[in-house]
Formats: sequence, structure tokens, C-alpha cells
Amino acid sequence: MKALPILVLLSSAMQMFSAAPALEPVTCSEDSSATAARLAMHHIDENHEHGYKFRLNEFEGNKVEKVDEGCNIELQLHLLETTCHTVNPKHFEDCETRMETDQAVEANCTVMMTVTNNDAKVTKYECDTKQVKIMMRCPDCPILIPLNNTNGLKSVHEAVTKFNQNSSNTHYYVLQEVGRIQSGYMMAAGMGYWAEFVLVETPCPWGSRIVPEACKPLCHDRAHHAFCRSSSTTQNGLGSVECEFYPPTNTTALGPGEQEPVCRPHHVRPHDRPGDRGSRPHSHSHGPPPHNGDRGSRPHSHGTPPHAGDRGSRPHSHGSPPHAGDGGRPPHSDNQDGQERQHHQHPFSSHHPFRHFHSCHRMMTDADPALHPICPWPFPEPRPHPHPRES
Repeated sequence: MKALPILVLLSSAMQMFSAAPALEPVTCSEDSSATAARLAMHHIDENHEHGYKFRLNEFEGNKVEKVDEGCNIELQLHLLETTCHTVNPKHFEDCETRMETDQAVEANCTVMMTVTNNDAKVTKYECDTKQVKIMMRCPDCPILIPLNNTNGLKSVHEAVTKFNQNSSNTHYYVLQEVGRIQSGYMMAAGMGYWAEFVLVETPCPWGSRIVPEACKPLCHDRAHHAFCRSSSTTQNGLGSVECEFYPPTNTTALGPGEQEPVCRPHHVRPHDRPGDRGSRPHSHSHGPPPHNGDRGSRPHSHGTPPHAGDRGSRPHSHGSPPHAGDGGRPPHSDNQDGQERQHHQHPFSSHHPFRHFHSCHRMMTDADPALHPICPWPFPEPRPHPHPRES
């Protein structure tokens, strides 16, 4: 049996990012709209705990209503999704937005805030998150498919398994979240799947007889996280996996006989410490977790997927299959409802942190199942619903 041609690489570089400028006070004057928009963006970023960070692209207007000792402000903001996942400690203002060819994502947000005695507070916001319409038709470009797509998740599961075979890892990792999955037809290789996903460290030692999927994750502030990109095709299987690692924010050593704390499941980002919102560290590691000891340099990845060259331009697929009936676009039959419902059951144990959709999908009637939308805030109480919307 021929071995998979997968290289395991690792970068031990540490990049430092400059702190974002301090927030300026918001006033009720007309020329304070840009300052109010920046405050609103910080508030949205602090509460957006899944998927990718967003940046302000355009300020589209505001209304100021004067009231006693202050005012009420309504902002209209246009945001763009960045390539930084929410586990990335890089400040959202330093993150790059996606190129249109990488299927960019936008959000139109209405933000309400009050200013009382020069104290500004966001009171409510709602956003409409959607894929940016490509100006020129690109029938061969990979398209985003639902986060619970059967074949897409299969490729992710294979990538996680390959990741956990890396003997340089100190512990096993488990899947925390799938960020996005793209699919496109490739000549002689069949359907291609390009996925981005987040792994979280567990206390299970590497090489133990424990099945990795049965391991519970460490508390988010005590765990290393890995943001990974993988590629695979139906003909050739898994092609590459490359990851960058983010260290834990809580590095306090356990005392003699002390066990790791038990944490409730949540989606709070590992770099969001209680009482420290807005001042997250602006550095992240692409290298091995510091607890690797003297094991040497750990592989960073299993090769480079074809679309990761410039972190913005995805490779075009190599033509459409002869049976494509819509003018060249490959048939993405994985999107069919019946097939998705077959795979709705989680492929992991009940205590596993992974889930297909954030709970706010249930509150949004038109949420795109291929995206992580910006949830409304304050988050309303969920209504009884058997499953998030699938497609």
C-alpha cells in the first residue's frame, strides 16, 4: 500500500503584533461617528465567539437623537470577514480580509448605543451576514458548502486523525470548530475539499491507548489551540494539513497532586480573560507548544494545500465535470438536504466540544449554513427547535 505523500512541517516562529490604538471617547457631536463606529466594532469583536473575526469596511451612516444628559446613536456599518479565526490572539484590526476569489463574507450591521455623561455603551446590534457576490462569474472557483456537509466533514475528520498521528505532539487534540469548507471539481482528481478548522488540546498523552475522540478538552485558557487548513480529493484522499498554534493564556503550573480544572463547555475565546476584554495579547505562535520540552522542532503541518500559497487566492478548479448541467459549475450534490440530514449526528462523543452550528442559527431564519454569522446581541433566549437549519 502506497503511503500518503504528506510532509509534516513546523514553524517555530513567533510573531508580535502592535497593540491597537486606544479607544477615544464617544460624544454626541456629528463628527464623533467614526469614533462611535470603532467602539461598536470592538464590542462586536468581544462578543463574536465563533468563526472568524470581522473588520469595519465602511461606515454607512448614523442617526443621533438627543436626550437628557446625552443621546442615542444608531449606526449602519458594513463589515468584512477576516482570515483570523476567533481563537487567534491577533487583534481584529490587524487581520487581513478575504479576497473576493476566496469567497469573501460581509455583514451589514445596525448598532444602537447610548451616550450618557460622556459614557458610551452599546445596547444592541443585529447583523446580516452573507457571502459577497462575485462581480464576475467564476464557474470553476471552489464554492463554500454547508459546515455539516457529509464529504467535507469526512475530509476534516481524516485531517484531525492525521494530525494526532504526529509523534511530536505532547497531547492529543480534538476538533473544536469547522471554520469553513470549500468544494470544487478537479480534473482527474474528482471533487476537491478545502477546509479550515480549529483543534483544542486535551490532557490525553500522545501515544496512550485512549481514542483521541474520547478525550475531553482542557479549559480554553489552559489549552493550546491549532488553526488548520486541509485539502483532499475524492480520488486521492487527504492531500495536506497545515496548522498554526496559539499558546494558552493561563500558564500557571498545577501544584503537587492538583488536577486540571473541569470547565463547562463554552465558546469564549481562549484569549478572552475575565476582566481583560479589549486588551487581548497581540501575539501568536506558529510553533510548537512550549511544553514540548526537548523533543525538537515539531512539524507545523502536513504540507501546503494548493490554495494556501498567498493566503488569499484559492486555486481555480481544473474544469467542470462533463455531467455539469448549469453552464460549467460543478454539481455540488453534497448540499442536498437528504444527504445532510444523514450526517447530522455528531461523529464524536457527547462531551466533545464540536458542533456544526452556533446556537444563534436557530434564531436566524435565513442563516447561511456555510457561514458563521455574527449573532445578534444581546442574544435572545433560544426557542425550542429540533435542529439548526441545514441545506
